[in-house]
Amino acid sequence: MTFDTESKGSRTATSHGTATHTRYSTTRTGSLVTTLVWWVRTWRAIKRGTVNAVTWVLETVTPAGWAVVAACVVLLPVGLVFGWVEFIIAGLIGLALILLSLPFLPGGRAYAVDFTLPVDRVVAGSEVIGTLHVTNTSKRFELPGRIDVPIGTGLTDVYVPLMRAGHSHEEEVIVPAFRRGVINVGPVTTVRTDPIGLLKREVSWAEMRKLYVHPVTVSIPSTSAGFVRDLEGNPTSDIVDSDISFHAIREYAPGDGQRHIHWKSTAKTGKLMVRQFEESRRSRLVIVLSTSPDEYASDEEFEMAVSAVGSLGVRAIRDGRDLAVVASEEIPEFARTSIRSIRSMSVLTTRTLLDDLCEIEAGELTMPVEEVCVLASQVVPDISIAFVVCGSTMTPQRLRALSLKFPTNVSVVAVLCDPTEEPAYRNLAGTSVLTIGVIDDFRSLLSRYAG
Repeated sequence: MTFDTESKGSRTATSHGTATHTRYSTTRTGSLVTTLVWWVRTWRAIKRGTVNAVTWVLETVTPAGWAVVAACVVLLPVGLVFGWVEFIIAGLIGLALILLSLPFLPGGRAYAVDFTLPVDRVVAGSEVIGTLHVTNTSKRFELPGRIDVPIGTGLTDVYVPLMRAGHSHEEEVIVPAFRRGVINVGPVTTVRTDPIGLLKREVSWAEMRKLYVHPVTVSIPSTSAGFVRDLEGNPTSDIVDSDISFHAIREYAPGDGQRHIHWKSTAKTGKLMVRQFEESRRSRLVIVLSTSPDEYASDEEFEMAVSAVGSLGVRAIRDGRDLAVVASEEIPEFARTSIRSIRSMSVLTTRTLLDDLCEIEAGELTMPVEEVCVLASQVVPDISIAFVVCGSTMTPQRLRALSLKFPTNVSVVAVLCDPTEEPAYRNLAGTSVLTIGVIDDFRSLLSRYAG
């Protein structure tokens, strides 16, 4: 006969006629698992807290603060061991400085920071005045602090006074835009630090904004922009059966369209006569910008070249002309013998073109302007006029050779930027060369050449 007894904590089985007793217990096992889980959770919390504390210390203590901490760690024990009063005093002073710096860290997150720029595109040589608006959103006083506004590679410091709850402070920030390019403004950072600068706490607020600094351009008269005054296109020597520019009348041939039959001539001759036309083509203007530093004597020449490209491109876009603006892409040194690549700039609007010109720079890894012209003539169809903008180091031999880089029916105009020369125009074996000393010379020379 067998008796079974079960409980929540244990189970005991007893069998008469045998000396075997079996007992199963879960109380001790459950306690062990609970303890193990508690230790794992505790260890993870300690590890997470240690990582956060180390990260906070590394982000908060400045180099000057680390120097003071090192002095405390070294001088105080040495002074206590050897009884050197000077070391003990120096160590205690350093410890006091660290402790006195701690009250300056709280706060900063109670600020609501808003930084605005009135415009996002300006012309080189100007300034933009931004507005920094700071509000204390907490219910207590906020100690004086500092707000850093990164502007390009520089940094502007704005000091915030003691602010009561709900109080706002507004400050103007000047963003210099003296040179063409793209200036990254922000993100604005709130900085809490002590007067000595031992500890520092930073909180980033506003997002980064881009300020496009467009090149200086001049207004070019519409009549001199592309040397093409006929909006329907320029007639060529190619004779076609259907176009706008009438050329002559010939005898009808099988396959000719009936709508081109000239009935008056047919009535006079007694034979079917049809019209012939000269093929008209839309004028396509291509502008090639040299970006090789070897083709410029100074940065001033390159900036003048970019301004010339912008001036001509803006006028062509406003006139509704077919336009392409190209420059060399940067090519790695190991691939320069096998790869050719050009960069096409956006000409959808004047803004997109000037935005692209903001980012272009001269580089050592770019192709010579002759190779850019050859590639442009291959990828840009139906070119009628090509402007090649370059610097003063271009020799007359290289300028003459530019006309050979395009098809024979393409008019090639080289714009030579040289601040040391007087404005002039000359023809070098089929290449028209415009020499400009300042960007304003470009307008007068184009008007004179077009006339």
